Formats: sequence, structure tokens, C-alpha cells
Amino acid sequence: MLGEERVASFIESLDRGNSELLNAIEKEALRDEVPIIRKETQSLLRYLIKAHQPEKILEVGTATGFSGLLMWEASGKKASITTIEKYEKRIPEARSNFEKAGASDSITLLEGDALEILSAMQGEFPFIFMDAAKAQYINLLPDVTRLLTKGGILVTDNILKGGDILESRYAVTRRDRTIHTRVRDYLYELTHSDTYETVILNNGDGVSLSVKLK
Repeated sequence: MLGEERVASFIESLDRGNSELLNAIEKEALRDEVPIIRKETQSLLRYLIKAHQPEKILEVGTATGFSGLLMWEASGKKASITTIEKYEKRIPEARSNFEKAGASDSITLLEGDALEILSAMQGEFPFIFMDAAKAQYINLLPDVTRLLTKGGILVTDNILKGGDILESRYAVTRRDRTIHTRVRDYLYELTHSDTYETVILNNGDGVSLSVKLK
């Protein structure tokens, strides 16, 4: 069997990379220990956006704006993106990065709790990227499903939770059991609901790709 680290390194060596601005944002995020999507997930998102060319994108979890800008650039700077962020410290950073990229008119940042914002949102999105608090995924799913168009794609990041999701609930620390249960419930719903066709990829920290069937 091929070593996973060697395979990942080889694949990463073939990646064409990002723009100078995205590289700078990524470098700052890593320096400040701000979680952003991993290299494998970056490549996957770029591919999906280029392949499906969604005109509208909804992102749940902005952080410093890295993934939003990556998707915007992948769309040829044509997509209209709505992104949601609750953490006040990250919001000014994200807005600054959107301004630097000339994306302020294309990316709308909504400030506040995603559960409240999504419940009040109307309209439809052909592409939704979930990268928020993992414990909230299962609670966000009903509104995310409502907002996703038929045939639309739901991408959820960090779904394997560093491998902890593979373990029994009682094998993880007590403080992590609630999130462990909720992520498992979320994955079960995606894979057993008649609403979605879902594949789970061992990509980065785990990514699920779901197509809305009805």
C-alpha cells in the first residue's frame, strides 16, 4: 500500500497554487493559528467551482475570508458569494481581505449567528460550503437544505474531525462527546436521507460532497 504522506506530498507538488494575495492570507492565518482549509481541500474547491460554475455561493464560516476569496477567484471572479461569520475578531480581517482583492461588491459578509441568519434567509444557492462550528452542522442542515437548489452541491469540511469520528463515543474525551455525536448524526443524515446523494472523501480533515436530489 502506498504511504499516505508520500501520496499527499506528491499530489500537492502538482498543485498550481493560488494567487499572491491568497498565499499572503494563508501565511498570516498559519502564523496566527487561524484555521483555514487545507491544501487538498483548496484543490477540491477550485475544481468543483470551475466544473459547476455556480453563479451564487453560500459559505457558512468566513474566518479571514480565505476560502471565500478562493472560490471567488475560481469562478473567474464572477460568482456572487454570501458568507456568514460570528467571531467578531475575524470580521474586520475578512472585510479587509475582500477589499484588497477588489471583491467587496461580489462578496457579502453577514455578521452573526449562522442559525439565526440562515433561518431568515430566502432564495436559492446552487453551491453551499459549510465550514463552521462542527457541532452546529446538524442544526444548520434543515435551512441549508431549504436554501440549496435541486441538483445543487453541499460541501462540508472537517467532517472526520482529525480521525476522532472513527472512534466510539466513549473513546473520545468527555468534553468532545457532544460534538462527536452531532457530527456522526450529521453524516448519517447526509448518507441515509432520500434528499441527498453523498460521498465522503478522506481529503484534508475529511470532506463530504452531497448533491441535492429533491
